[in-house]
Amino acid sequence: MRKILLLLFLSCATIYAQDDIPKDYFAKPLDVPIILSGNFGELRSNHFHSGLDIKTEQKEGLPVLAAADGYVSRIKVDHYGYGKALYVVHPNGYTTVYAHLQRYANDVQSFVKEKQYARETFELELFPDKEQLLVKKGDIIAYSGNSGSSGGPHLHFEIRDASERPMNPMLFGIDVGDSKKPLINSILAYPVGEEAAVNRSQNPIRLKLILQKDGNYKTENLTTIGKIGFGLSAYDQQNGASNKNGVYQINTTYNGEEKFNILFEKFSFDETRYLNRFIDYGYWIKNKSRVQKLFREENNPLSIIKNEDNDGFINVKEGLQSVFKIEVCDFQGNKVLISIPIEGKIEEINDTKKIKETEDYIIANQATSITKGKYSIYIPAGSLYEDMYLNIKVDGDTLVFDKDEIPIHKNITISYDASNYKEEDLENVYIGRLNWRKDAYYNSTYRNGSKLSTKIRTFGTYVIAADTKPPSIKALNLTDRKWISDNKTIQFRIDDNNSGIASYRATVNGKFILMEYDYKTNLLTYDFSDGIITDTENNLKLIVIDNAGNTTTFEATFFRNQS
Repeated sequence: MRKILLLLFLSCATIYAQDDIPKDYFAKPLDVPIILSGNFGELRSNHFHSGLDIKTEQKEGLPVLAAADGYVSRIKVDHYGYGKALYVVHPNGYTTVYAHLQRYANDVQSFVKEKQYARETFELELFPDKEQLLVKKGDIIAYSGNSGSSGGPHLHFEIRDASERPMNPMLFGIDVGDSKKPLINSILAYPVGEEAAVNRSQNPIRLKLILQKDGNYKTENLTTIGKIGFGLSAYDQQNGASNKNGVYQINTTYNGEEKFNILFEKFSFDETRYLNRFIDYGYWIKNKSRVQKLFREENNPLSIIKNEDNDGFINVKEGLQSVFKIEVCDFQGNKVLISIPIEGKIEEINDTKKIKETEDYIIANQATSITKGKYSIYIPAGSLYEDMYLNIKVDGDTLVFDKDEIPIHKNITISYDASNYKEEDLENVYIGRLNWRKDAYYNSTYRNGSKLSTKIRTFGTYVIAADTKPPSIKALNLTDRKWISDNKTIQFRIDDNNSGIASYRATVNGKFILMEYDYKTNLLTYDFSDGIITDTENNLKLIVIDNAGNTTTFEATFFRNQS
């Protein structure tokens, strides 16, 4: 029986998959071949990717189709994140999500535009009644785009269960061609505890990978002792694209016994930020390679871990010869096997683990308040994943709050006593984080009297900065007192090189007009098809405000033939 179970384990079988998932209920949301730029569960900044990123032939405007019958339950329009997104609930309890849209279609577009004008805002979130916006399978519900935080034209497509947990759309029969094996980037070994070492080191080490004739890998021989864990950096590529996407399944064994299984089939949004505990965060910051830890540390509740023995760790004793194996699989069953030969041996340590002790030791499950100079720091319980020393220094208005090599889970509050500033100067002052160019990057700053506060989730150097320069506005296809009858749009480029754009508002002849802001290109666009402008002579007024409260106003008169 053990041999049979082991054979199943090593076959990349989806042994954890739910049997009740409908395989032919949902149709693909685009009438083009499904080629991916991103897949489900892929490791992203601070989160797991919750759907499929489907390529749209490097263009916008492809019809987006309802994957099944249902009703539009939610519509969200945002400058960032998903941009223009649409949520459809289906009779079987699942929800499909379509994001980074260029625009909505038919009744949905009319409904959204009506609400935007009624509320006089571009960004909004709507929850239509169940009977208000019904859709049929295959209906055009939107058009693909590049809105929000999208890095290029594509459709982000999700399937969520009745509890709003995203699931891998491939489980539902969304077919993606993939004949390629996963690609292995690196393997790391992690000694745990004072007695553990790998190749004479108490610190994590990267192992040399040796490609075998059958396409699998073997690492260099390890000499080790004590409690050890392993980490993996790998990715997968589907047919038709060179994008480095995530893997589907990772299984490990130690001397033939199962140790640790990871499966990217479903997760909860509540747990997705624990990705920063799952990966070697410091290694990612330094090397821009995400290493998945094939062991569970404290404060890691991730449900993608399906099976584990001793939290995935091994304990190597002197004189023991053993083998640790890692099997990496994609959804189509293509797999790569990595074998790590291990010899239990006590050796003299030549690379000891270094812990830099400071005066600020933080206990992860306790709230901590720290005051240094004019800065106060509040670290809620659960902000850090483990107890540790932090390097915190203050020099005048500059706070060195350790380095961005440690992940932060919950928001930490930084406050500054700005009573030494004049009242009129405080209007344009904020707390900013220094970037690699030593420029202060704006952090949302709140003011209570002379106290400035901001919430952060990234360690680094913070300063008190001021922005007294108003935003810039440049008209791209409009000149004062000129005719623009042939224009389909009015476009501006708005920019603020310091604190960034906070808000904008445009009117023509005193009436609100809807302008769409693309922060990636700094473009602000009004579309005449809205039908709001009906006069021949029109007085336009555009007000743009930055995050420090500086304001710029643009005014012009234009003429337009309405016949």
